[in-house]
Amino acid sequence: MTEAARNFIAGEWIAAAEVHPDVNPSNTNDVVGQFPRATAADTERAIEAARAAFPKWSRTTPQERYEILKKISDEILARKDELGRILSREEGKTLPEGVGETVRAGQIFAFFAGECLRLGGEAIPSVRPGVGVEVTREPIGVVGMITPWNFPIAIPAWKIAPALAYGNCIVFKPAELVPATAHALAEIIVRSGIPAGVFNLVQGRGSVVGETILRSPKIDAVTFTGSVPTGRKVAQAAIESTPMKKIQLEMGGKNPLVILDDADLKVAVECAVNGAFFSTGQRCTASSRLIVTERIHDRFLDAMSERLRGLVVDDALKAGTHIGPVVDEGQLEQDMKYVAIGKDEGARLVLGGERLNRESPGFYMAPALFADVDNSMRIAREEIFGPVATVIRAKGYDEALAIANDTEFGLSSGICTTSLKYAQHFKRNAEAGMVMVNLPTAGVDYHVPFGGRKGSSYGPREQGAYAREFYTTVKTAYSFSDVDPPRPAASE
Repeated sequence: MTEAARNFIAGEWIAAAEVHPDVNPSNTNDVVGQFPRATAADTERAIEAARAAFPKWSRTTPQERYEILKKISDEILARKDELGRILSREEGKTLPEGVGETVRAGQIFAFFAGECLRLGGEAIPSVRPGVGVEVTREPIGVVGMITPWNFPIAIPAWKIAPALAYGNCIVFKPAELVPATAHALAEIIVRSGIPAGVFNLVQGRGSVVGETILRSPKIDAVTFTGSVPTGRKVAQAAIESTPMKKIQLEMGGKNPLVILDDADLKVAVECAVNGAFFSTGQRCTASSRLIVTERIHDRFLDAMSERLRGLVVDDALKAGTHIGPVVDEGQLEQDMKYVAIGKDEGARLVLGGERLNRESPGFYMAPALFADVDNSMRIAREEIFGPVATVIRAKGYDEALAIANDTEFGLSSGICTTSLKYAQHFKRNAEAGMVMVNLPTAGVDYHVPFGGRKGSSYGPREQGAYAREFYTTVKTAYSFSDVDPPRPAASE
């Protein structure tokens, strides 16, 4: 980009007094562009615009909203290669992953275009004679959206699309590490013909933009995806605000993948490698705890090591790269810190865990695999959010299930087995919002609910038809009518 990007507020592209560079983690000499840092006043103006636009937008017809969301979907899918390249260039996931995520975003908008036409209500007979009851859903109002850097188009899509479909207005604050993708998505949304004020993009620091959103009495709801500590702050601020805000939080995981003695070894290895290390392990659904029963343990460890040695860690845009760089220096330092913690705790580093040098300067790290890990160790309990996985030995299925559930998180949980008995039991007893059988713990469909339990999630689910639980509010209306037919006149 030759000019600094702008925020989109009240139907206009607005320049910011301060900008910052967006640096390619695969090549720190490559600056993607200069992007704005909004002020509190900018954010307040966006909130005011959304509030002013809400009465009219909330009463648009389903057809009007359908056509806007369909236009957004069509353009995203038509430009998937271009948008995927922007995403991979600034976030660091491989180009096929970037394009795949972009396609998913387009599919999400298409799904919610259809949801515009599917929203219904109920007519329920009252227990009282002559009384009718109607149950309908209405938009909640102005929604503040705070999104992370690891899925810079899919996560904004699965928040923005349902909010618009159900008639809400938006103040969107993306992560500072991925401003180019957010800007490109905003341009597409603007070109759809959406009315001024309905959608607002406000880029900047969480301490400024995010805090202003949380403080504002004109924000009705906040949807947040990020870390547990920040999620707790969001929840506290939302509850303490006047009036209280509706909140939806997605906050990460320490996801287990159980591998039983009867598992297909090749399937188990592919599930583990995909779930733990693809997207550089920077997924809240990553399988960072590989819980392996005794008879298959050593063979699994050998096969995993061989598979990892064959993976190519390099520039995200290069053909043949399996794993791109970590997103930035701070995240790389955190990953390396946890490798040191694991060693200090007595875990055995089987391979990887070192910083790598490539043709271009970037934040490259060899995928780290630990063995001889106890579930009480920090590397088995704390979310690292990088290409680091631990192998935990279990005596059998019962112990493996107990270890899998022994965590403060509960987002995704998986099992590799050829036993229908164990698969069925695990699906019922895994303490997680999503359960995978012979599949990676990461990777979900766009038309079904996404979310977890315990410390992973708070509030209604995201995605699919379940998104209406957050983006709408239920109204129950009663009406009385005289059910007796009119009496004929005496002369008749």
